Formats: sequence, structure tokens, C-alpha cells
Amino acid sequence: MRALSDRYVQNILDLPRPAKRVLALLVDSCLCILTIWLAFCFRLNEWVALTGIQLLTIPVSLIIALPIFITMGLYRAIFRFLGWSAFVTVLKAVTIYGLAFMAVFTAISFPGVPRTVGIMQPLLLLLAIGLSRFTARYFLHEAYKRILRQSTQTNMLVYGAGFRGRQVAGALSSSADLKVVGYLDDDRNLHGSLIGGVAVYDPEKIVELSARLNVRTILLALPKIDRSRRNEILEKLRGARVAVRTIPDLNALAGGQAEFTDLQELDIEDLLGRTPVAPDQTLLERNIRGRVVLVTGAAGSIGSELCRGLARLKPALLLILDQNEYGLYALENELLASNPDSGLQIVPLLASVCDEHRIQKIMETWRPNMVYHAAAYKHVPLVEKNPVEGVKTNVFGTVTVARAAIDAGAERFILISTDKAVRPTNIMGATKRLAEMALQGLAAEGASTVLTMVRFGNVLGSSGSVVPLFRQQIRQGGPITLTHPEITRFFMTVPEATELVIQAGSMAKGGDVFVLDMGEPVKIIDLARRMVELSGLIVQDERNPSGDISIVTTGLRPGEKLYEELLIGDNPEPTEHAKIMRARERFMALEMLMPKLQQLSSAADEGDVEALRRILSELVQDYHPFDGVVDLVSVRQGASS
Repeated sequence: MRALSDRYVQNILDLPRPAKRVLALLVDSCLCILTIWLAFCFRLNEWVALTGIQLLTIPVSLIIALPIFITMGLYRAIFRFLGWSAFVTVLKAVTIYGLAFMAVFTAISFPGVPRTVGIMQPLLLLLAIGLSRFTARYFLHEAYKRILRQSTQTNMLVYGAGFRGRQVAGALSSSADLKVVGYLDDDRNLHGSLIGGVAVYDPEKIVELSARLNVRTILLALPKIDRSRRNEILEKLRGARVAVRTIPDLNALAGGQAEFTDLQELDIEDLLGRTPVAPDQTLLERNIRGRVVLVTGAAGSIGSELCRGLARLKPALLLILDQNEYGLYALENELLASNPDSGLQIVPLLASVCDEHRIQKIMETWRPNMVYHAAAYKHVPLVEKNPVEGVKTNVFGTVTVARAAIDAGAERFILISTDKAVRPTNIMGATKRLAEMALQGLAAEGASTVLTMVRFGNVLGSSGSVVPLFRQQIRQGGPITLTHPEITRFFMTVPEATELVIQAGSMAKGGDVFVLDMGEPVKIIDLARRMVELSGLIVQDERNPSGDISIVTTGLRPGEKLYEELLIGDNPEPTEHAKIMRARERFMALEMLMPKLQQLSSAADEGDVEALRRILSELVQDYHPFDGVVDLVSVRQGASS
């Protein structure tokens, strides 16, 4: 009996997604009809056959329910992976339906139809749909797990028939969930041979193989190949409709933190599609080893990775500063756990960079040699709606920390900036450019501290990055949302970004802006397609109307650009690092800038958004503020008054 039910489940799983959605819609339609009948039976206290005008309630129910259910996304999720959020969606959809259905019964009198039917039926429908989803999730998930254990649907190919590939295949041979049905290898001499009874195939035939052997996953077991070769392999696998996974990091395997059977999603570097920039170890260590180092915004995605990199370089003392209490606590524990024998001393400091007195006290107490300023508000749409806090933190927070560093005799101050500071179209970019200008002005005044800025593009894997968002949307069955089909961005990995910051700080002379040669910009839609295809799915578009995941565009957000730039001028200079350039960009003398900054500070204190926009547009080259820039607090206060 179980085998028969599993066969039916397999038939359902093999249906294209549109067919599965139609099936779910038909089930809900039947539940609508069933609950209409039950509502009459319960109301009349007997089993009845619907006749006459009573039957009219059925099409009324369907006409109201189905469009609402479709619009609310009841047929978008993958049933065997349904979570709590899906049941919340069902509750919302049936509630809206119930209100509409009861409104119809209130507005229109149906002779012979009790109005209480309009109340009872939505409640019964909520119960029926909820139970149907729970039951479907349970049986589909359990049957799916059995199928994976027992059938060829778990078939896997291991890419790499060398020592590591054979080691992985041996480890997986006792797995109840996975079955290695072959190797892929680029060595033609191995094609057609058997290793431990498992055949070796030509990777060029991957599409044919994946269909013939019913392969669902390909495991990369090539730890020593370079990034460019790895990218070539991934491009080859994109059309095979298989999920690509990797083995854990060799250090994690050697340390016992992971096993070969712990299959992992592709690294972010794999999604980037280019070779990460290798660091210069001399530049990394030049100003860190044995020094006192302070990182602001330490609990953020960039700041925390910066702290991880700095900890490996053995500073005498690492000061980690943030206003996020839990983030700071978690980071301190992580750094201590990952550097148990290094003697690393960490001082966690709760503080806001806008608190001038607190920052001064911290600087005077520890007198850091190096200050890395990563604290900032960086999410464009949020800062666009909260410009006052954006200005206070990104501009005046930077000035506060920089002045305190100068007063404390710090050797170097490095600002983590962004490509959005170049000809900005949003508040966030304008505030970051103004922070750069303030540092350039201070440097030109002959500050004893070397003040410098490091500017780079979007960081894959950071908070707000599209990669975790796209991964979540793929797991939920789509759609993937992006703002424009032509939007492009420069991308780098978090380790690349933090290594750039450390190395650039070592080369700084004062007032300079460092940028990374990041290669060609990446189209976001191409990144989305790559992620879908390497997950073993098909993008739903005009060429593949029955695909798995659709990509929809929502329109550019306020202040968002189609493309970003890294340089304001066209005169970058080479540095000691082949991939790092130094830009000498125009700025305003401090004596001219300070009065404007004082005006900006007053406008921020008063919540005067119009003045903020005007002053920013006067100070920042090519900044033309979006007309819809408002501060949500000011708007709310204006509405209540």
C-alpha cells in the first residue's frame, strides 16, 4: 500500500509546476463546494441535498474565493516545504474571502438560504484548507523522503574522479539518502572506466546523463582547481537542470567541524562568476600586527568580517564598537572561539558614533593606532525614508570618530565608503560622499592622522545583499523580484572587501580614495538566472512558460540607479597592489565646508528635510535629490498636528 501511495506521490512531484498549481486550485474548489454543503447541513440539522437557489451559493463562493486565493499566493509555495508563513497566508486569504462572502449574503437576499451559512462556510473552509495543506505537507514530505531513500530520484554524480572524489563517494556509499551513480571527469583516459564499480563519464554529456540517470544533484569534489576553471565547470552545468553542491572546506573537514556528507550550497564566490582578488600578505600585516585596532560598526556584515580578518593578523588589542548589543556579544564570542590560542585581546564597546563624549572617552582611554570606520546606514530605501538619521550617522558620526581619532593621536583612519557616493542619486550616497569630503578637508588641513577612504561596490552576502534574498525566494518557490531588467552592479565578496580595506589602509598617504578594479559590472537578472539554474531549476519565461521560478520586475526604487560608478574623475593612479587604484578627487576646503556642515547639523536637529536636501545638493557634486524624499517622523508629526 505504501509503495502504491509513493508511486502516486512521485507522479504528482513529476508534474510541471503549472499543473501542480491547477491541481491545488481544483482541490480548493472542491473544498469550497463541500463546505457549502456542510454549512447547510449543520444549519438545518440534517443531511440535505442542495436544490434550486441553494445551488447558486456554489458559483458565488467560487467566483469570490479563487481570485482571492490566486492573488494572495496560495498556489505559489511548494507544498512539501510549507512552513508557518504559508498557514498565515491561508488565514489571511480565507479571512478576506469570508468578509466578502458574508458581505454578499448581507447585501443580497437568497430565499431559502439562511444568512448564517455565509458565516459558517468560511469558518469551515478555513479549517478544510488548513487541514488539506497540513495533510498534503505531511504525506508529501514523508513520501518524498522515502522516495529519496528508495528510488533513483536520489541519484548523484560526483564531479572529479581523483582522490577527493573517490573519498567523497566512499563516504556517501553508506548514506540512506544519497546514491552516487557516476563520476564526471575531464580526463578523457578515464571515460568509460569503472572506479569501485561506478562509471566515469564525460562532463560534456551532462545534459544527456542527467536525464538518462535521473540525476538530481552534482557534487563538486575539486578542491584544488582555481576559480576561473571552477567557473567554467559551473557554466557547463547550468543547463543540466541539476542542483550543484560542494563538499565542506578542507580545514573544516580536517578539524572535525564537518563531514563529507554535509553537502553545502555553492559559495558566494561561485555565484560571482569571477576570480576573487588575491590579497598581498605584506600589505595586510604592515599596520596591524602588535597594534591597537578599533573597528566601528563591528557587528555589521562588513565590520564583523573586517574584525575576523584583523583577528587573524594578531593585533595587540582589538576594540570592537557597535550599538547592537547582541551583535557585539555574538561577535566577541565568535572571535574568541575561532582564535583560542592566539592570545587575542578583545574589548567590546557599546556606543553610538553620534555620541561625541562617549567616542572621545573611548579614544582617550585606548588610543588606537588604526581606526576602521564601518558604522553607517547603508540601505538606500530606508535612508531615503529616514534622511535625518542618515545624515547624523553617515556624515556627523564619521566626523565625530575622525576628530576623536586625530585628538587621540591615531596613526590612520580608514572610512569604508561605497560606489553609491559617486554622482549619487539618493540620500545614502550623498551622505557617504559628504563624509568623504569632510575627511579630505581634514586631511588637507594637515591632520596628524592619515585619513583615507576605501570605496567599493556591492558586497555579496552582506546584509541587504541580493544573494540571501534570492536564495530565500528560490526556496519559497519564487518569484524572484528585481527592480529593473537592465540594472547592473559591481560585486565583490565580503572577504575581498575587508582585505581591500586593510591593504588600502597600509598604502594611505592622506586624503586619498582607494577603489578596486572589480572587472565588468554584473547584470542582476543574470545573477538571478545563474542562481536558479545552479539550484537545479528552470527560469519561467517566454521560452520556458512551464519553468519553476519566475523573475518579475517591480520598478526602480526612489533614488536607485540603473548602474553604479567607482570613480568621479578619470585619473586613477596605480598602487603597490595591481588591483587597487588611488583616486585624487576634488573636494571643498575645510574652511568653506564647515559653515555648510553646521547648517546641515542644524537642519538635522530640527528635522528640516527640505533644508537637508538643499544643503546636500549644494555640497555634493551631481546630487539631485529625489522629490519624494521625506522623513517618516516629520510626516507623522505633520499629520497628527
